[in-house]
Amino acid sequence: MLLPEVPTGERKIEHVRLCLEEEVGGRDVTTGFENYRFRHAALPEVDFDDVSLETSFLGFSMATPLLISSMTGGSKATGEINMRLAEAAERRGWALGVGSIRAAVERGELASTFRVREKAPNIPVIANLGAVQLNYGFGPDDYRRGVDIAGADLLVLHLNGLQEVFQPEGNTRFGGLLPKIEELCRVLEVPVGIKEVGWGIDGFTARSLLDAGAAFIDVAGAGGTSWSQVEKFRSSDPVRRAAAEAFAGWGNPTADCIIEVREAAPTAALIGSGGLNSGVDAAKALAIGADLAGFGRGLLGSAVSSEEALDQKLAQVELELRTAMFGIGAVNITALKETDRLLKRF
Repeated sequence: MLLPEVPTGERKIEHVRLCLEEEVGGRDVTTGFENYRFRHAALPEVDFDDVSLETSFLGFSMATPLLISSMTGGSKATGEINMRLAEAAERRGWALGVGSIRAAVERGELASTFRVREKAPNIPVIANLGAVQLNYGFGPDDYRRGVDIAGADLLVLHLNGLQEVFQPEGNTRFGGLLPKIEELCRVLEVPVGIKEVGWGIDGFTARSLLDAGAAFIDVAGAGGTSWSQVEKFRSSDPVRRAAAEAFAGWGNPTADCIIEVREAAPTAALIGSGGLNSGVDAAKALAIGADLAGFGRGLLGSAVSSEEALDQKLAQVELELRTAMFGIGAVNITALKETDRLLKRF
């Protein structure tokens, strides 16, 4: 196990521990994938061995259309988790996102916990920093520093307003961010994308961000981890803890977000994440418009457990995705994205 006992107050480790040990999923809100099903093709007219997961994303050739979503880093234990995730992603050809790298930008001694490039030389790596830091003194050089630390090909700015409200040390000045995001997209040397953290990005917001220069959108919709629930468990403030309960069902379901963003931006690079639990979920996400399917908390337990457990979990997701494609006669990702065999139940 990579997660030792630590004193309360180690935020990064607290986040991981809470995600593993407490009920931090949203309540009365789902991803929406259960509303879709594939129409089985009894005669798929393809050989299973010919089913290919190869794809491309923003010019990067990839062995799979799968992403290990941004999760952690910033402490010795969580840095070791990052390295294990990086090694597994490299072996299997998944893209890799690292957790918020702000701590390493501010404290150089933490940079090693995010230096994943040496473990993952051949896959797309996505650095991650909060967009709101643009209102707290961060400028382009700070974001460049984050990209350099991770050796990243891409940068994603996360939007996590509700989490910041309930986080004891939260930054909640989200006013006037769009022009600052636009300026950062203009001057940074790598593509800059935008992601939520579990409440979803709707079509209108995505269009505004893309018009401001964002290179991709990661919808990170509702139906998986609720960060208001995570912060509820961290908080010692009874008012905030009680108020967080009102938001356990907040957010835009992941499937709805993917469809809305694809309708608003037919050619945009789009990642579908938020509560995905299987390769069948990934197949649905791709079939309704995503270019990559991202997995977060569903991988965390395996990542903490062992290298073998993580590798098996990634292999399982790949097998489920390939089997779903075989089951509808889709020989490659293009065919999956163009299928007419995905039906809405209601």
